[in-house]
Amino acid sequence: MPILNKPALYLPEYIITLEETIELAKREFKDSPNLKKAIDLINNTGVKKRHIIQPIELASLHPGFGYRNAVFEYQSKRLVPDVICQAMNNAEIMPGDISAIIFVSCSGFLMPSLTAWLINKMGLPYNTVQIPIAQLGCAAGGAAINRAKDFIAAHPGSNVLIVSCEFCSLSYQPTDSDIGSLLSDGLFGDAITAAVVTADQGAGLELLKNSSYLIPDTEEWIRYQVKDSGFHFRLDKRVPGTMEPLAPVMTELAAASGWEIDNLDYYIIHAGGPRILDDLCKYLGVAREKFAFSRDTLVNCGNIASSVVFEAYRRMWEAGSLNSGDRGIIAGFGPGISAEMSLSEKR
Repeated sequence: MPILNKPALYLPEYIITLEETIELAKREFKDSPNLKKAIDLINNTGVKKRHIIQPIELASLHPGFGYRNAVFEYQSKRLVPDVICQAMNNAEIMPGDISAIIFVSCSGFLMPSLTAWLINKMGLPYNTVQIPIAQLGCAAGGAAINRAKDFIAAHPGSNVLIVSCEFCSLSYQPTDSDIGSLLSDGLFGDAITAAVVTADQGAGLELLKNSSYLIPDTEEWIRYQVKDSGFHFRLDKRVPGTMEPLAPVMTELAAASGWEIDNLDYYIIHAGGPRILDDLCKYLGVAREKFAFSRDTLVNCGNIASSVVFEAYRRMWEAGSLNSGDRGIIAGFGPGISAEMSLSEKR
């Protein structure tokens, strides 16, 4: 069975704290009638700090979408290779052992995908299958894991490299003062993660069964409005309530394997915000501390989009809390509203 090995992580050197976020909001949006409510919501996220790819003085400017996308290309090419090397070292494989590369990001656009550049730069085989995923947002981390498992099932003996590169700060819009935009300004952070899914080696999580689900008629609830100035994040106030319909889907996935969703050993859950985690605990009947590593990621990194599940898993690994035979679930949520879920067992 496919094995999800220990992920590698890069967090940018520039940090913005909760206090700095609030000061920025007060300065940039002092005339907005939504400011007070937005600050209350930002305080309630629990996010203490976030890492961003540029100093806040540059991140809060808007020199144009073209410039920001150029920053995405430059920084991803500068930083991603080292993270990949760490991930391959964790999996104890070489570039020539890779059969497919999945690149996920919702914060920049390149064509050809960065996958083509990485094949040339990293010495991957020229017949490496390229699978870029650009429009699943925060759910893309879970989707990448599931597609890697599916690829290996179709191509036995393959190894799949997953790369998540999220520079959410490049989507900051200084003219957007609606509640959803202001909240996102204090919630999202930047990160790069990478992990290798190996076919028959490694000591990570054995991927057993996966599932996808779309909540009907919610496609407008999380979206980008694309303008000349770039990506404008739109967030519906109903989004936090989506865990109630998703909890039964996760319960059914576990039950199909004879597992009880409220009695698993670990939960690697997308940290979209504190209410997402709190509600999911409630509807699954899971103790709050079971989501500790997802909460830690939220507190120390913010919502790092598709990278969250990899960073929560990395934190879990580093803490030494995973034991052979432990069973758990990985779940990512994003636009659609989409859910990508996977049952796994510690090898």
